[in-house]
Amino acid sequence: MSRATRDLRSRSPRSRTGDPADRTFDTLIAGTAWHWTDPVAGAAKAALTLRPGGRLVLFRNAFRPAREVAEAFTAVYARVLPDSPIYRQAMAGPASYAGLVAEASDGLAQSGAFGEPEQWHFGWDRHYTREEWLDQVPTFGGHGRLPSAELDALLAGLGDAIDVMGGSFTMPCTALVLTSVRTS
Repeated sequence: MSRATRDLRSRSPRSRTGDPADRTFDTLIAGTAWHWTDPVAGAAKAALTLRPGGRLVLFRNAFRPAREVAEAFTAVYARVLPDSPIYRQAMAGPASYAGLVAEASDGLAQSGAFGEPEQWHFGWDRHYTREEWLDQVPTFGGHGRLPSAELDALLAGLGDAIDVMGGSFTMPCTALVLTSVRTS
């Protein structure tokens, strides 16, 4: 641990216990991470950190590939990982996250500290070069646990598919946002 980090931790009232002490915040944001948190315990902890009227914002991004991209990538996954549900779930679009959103929403309700959750959706596009996409793939859920030989074969196949598409592609995405205001 660096000296600067040690100095910051020693001055922080939250450093040893994780207790927010007397500090509260107007907004708490979790991006693509809430699924690692127990939904009820996370909501209760968030309520301790937010002032009354403060907003909790949970978001994640979902791919919505164009038909030609989906077909090309599906062919690679079917060849390299024929029995794996990894790709079907990752490329199913926003609907594939409905369960996670419902669990988070239920956790907020069960905590008793938040108002009615709202769901917001924002579409956006991301242009990927071959290298940019291949750098991302190992970070997608389940991909990091693939044996090296399977991941290498997958990346090679996806790279070839992107080359056929001209070396890059645009991926339509949707930002899925679940938000609620602390009421008590």
